[in-house]
Amino acid sequence: MPKKAKELSALSVTRIKETGRHSVGGVDGLCLNVEGNSRVWILRAVVGKRLDKDGKLKPHRRDIGIGPYPEVSLAEARAKAAELKLQIRNGIDPIAHKQEQLEKLHIQQLRNKTFTDCAKVVIANKTRELKNQKHIGQWSSTLETYIYPTLGNLTIATITKVDIAEALKPIWIEKNETARRIRGRIETIFDYAKAMGYFEGDNPAEWKGNLEPILGNLKQESRPHPSFPYEQVAEFMQHLRQKKGISPKALEFAILTACRSGEIFGAKWQEIDFKNKVWIIPKERMKAEKEHRVPLSQEAITLLESIQNHTQAQDFIFPAPRTGEMLSDMSLTTLIKRMHEQKLKQNG
Repeated sequence: MPKKAKELSALSVTRIKETGRHSVGGVDGLCLNVEGNSRVWILRAVVGKRLDKDGKLKPHRRDIGIGPYPEVSLAEARAKAAELKLQIRNGIDPIAHKQEQLEKLHIQQLRNKTFTDCAKVVIANKTRELKNQKHIGQWSSTLETYIYPTLGNLTIATITKVDIAEALKPIWIEKNETARRIRGRIETIFDYAKAMGYFEGDNPAEWKGNLEPILGNLKQESRPHPSFPYEQVAEFMQHLRQKKGISPKALEFAILTACRSGEIFGAKWQEIDFKNKVWIIPKERMKAEKEHRVPLSQEAITLLESIQNHTQAQDFIFPAPRTGEMLSDMSLTTLIKRMHEQKLKQNG
């Protein structure tokens, strides 16, 4: 039988300075490993068997870390070593068991992700994906206003379709279009959570056969955008050119080029080829992600020349007056609304 190590006292352990492994007794295989300023408790024990290079089964001796000394006292080290030896006698590999527990803890931590945690990652991804800053802002603002107060701090793994329906009910009728968009955003967030393993099962924000029976469909009224006969365009343009400010110029340029408002708002001077009378919109700003060339009429060129000295120092051709950033859709909507009201007064 192997010789048992002498059972050292706590005081004797404090005096161990020499580099190497020092048996402390009390539990077979318990050692204090000293390397420089590092002192660590190690249990040297046989855990099952392994094949040697000759293919024969031999005892598998393993070093099991117990913790640093003196943070872990001699008494604590002996108690932990005794517990580990009991696990081994019961057929449990302590190292594999610890790794399994750590993996379970990691999975549990993942599943503790809140709805807001997941939403923020999805919004960050959308920020790289979407070109329109307005749409990016709508993701954050709508969730912050209507969803975070009720679902934000809930663990995403625990959220049900009933929870989502209750969050949407207050705006489902009065603000149905907004509510429908939010539902789609919530569905995207749950798709992300499922992909990451934070949520299991069917997506609770799906519409057909899921939220549809709870919330119900609303009849969507078709409301075409207001317009006027083309015969009145010349009169409108004359009226528009009498308006001061950058918004009327942006609206006129949109009419002359038949381009989207987002393309107008993001237009920069370096995109204009005055010599060849072409506006070259880079693919990064186009919905189709292809460079787009817009022929410019002399009227469009004249308009640009009329504001060039005033805005050329800015990043944008049509900058917001106060901030120098891009104009918003609201600036043109407000302009058109005012012009419409003035026209109604004139027609009295």
